[in-house]
Order: sequence, then C-alpha cells, then structure tokens
Amino acid sequence: MSGVRPGTAASRARPGGGARKASRAAGEERPLTSVAAGDRFRGEEPEHTPRLWHVTLSVSGARAPLPEVRRALEQLAHDHPFLLTSRYADDHAEIRYWEEARDLHDAAAVALRLWGEHRQTAGLPPWEIVGLEVIDRVTYHQRIAAGYGPAPATPVGVHPF
Repeated sequence: MSGVRPGTAASRARPGGGARKASRAAGEERPLTSVAAGDRFRGEEPEHTPRLWHVTLSVSGARAPLPEVRRALEQLAHDHPFLLTSRYADDHAEIRYWEEARDLHDAAAVALRLWGEHRQTAGLPPWEIVGLEVIDRVTYHQRIAAGYGPAPATPVGVHPF
C-alpha cells in the first residue's frame, strides 16, 4: 500500500474487508469533519441535564431497639423529605428514594454518603451500608410494568419489615 504510514488504521487489514486503499499522497492527512453544536443523537440528553435515579440503600449492623430505629428513620425522613419509604428491623433497614443527579456516579456517591453524614444528626444506628442499587427512571418503570424489580413498596413513610 503506497502512501499509508505503517501502524495507521488504513494500513491494518479489517475483518472481512481487506486493507483500505490510500487515495492521498504520502504524509497527507485526511481532513476532520465536525458536528454542528447542538447536534446529538436522538434521545440523547445533554451531559449537564439532571436525571432522576431510583435509589435503594440497605444498611445492617448490631441490634438496636426498634423504637429508636423508627425514630431515627423518621428524623432522617423529616430532615430529607425526598425519602420515599424506609423499612426497618432491629438489625437492618432499607431506604428508597429518588435522587436527581447528572449521572449514575453522582447519584451513587450521594447515596453512599447519606447514612454516614446523617448518622449523628438523625441518631441513626452505627450500621454499615451493605447494599446499594441505583437505576434510572425508565428502568424502574420497566421493572414495575413487567411485575418484577423493587415492588412499588409499602406506602410512603417509615414501616417495619
């Protein structure tokens, strides 16, 4: 192949197609093509647009008195009214809520800080996070429509398991 530098994409054989012929002189670069600002694939959201994520945070640890666990979760829900529902027992709890974030990484980071950052102010038990699920709104609704995934949950609020 004349006019193609070794190691470039044009010099390598492609599966099912052979090598591409060079139509330019040696050393000549192919011009780049740009995409107009604002053009994007259909259905693609801009990076900076926040999305809704359904978060399920599971925590567990040493037994704690049920009235104290309930009071702490109610305080957390009062401090952060975005919490949809909490279910609890004397040694574990599950918190479900919607988080608005740019992407899954941001939503997960906020969720992983939730328990520790509010342990003192809400009087939460010294439990550790043992599970985290973060799914987008479309996936959440697909699961519910298909009859699987997180159940529509108990009514909003704090409830025992």
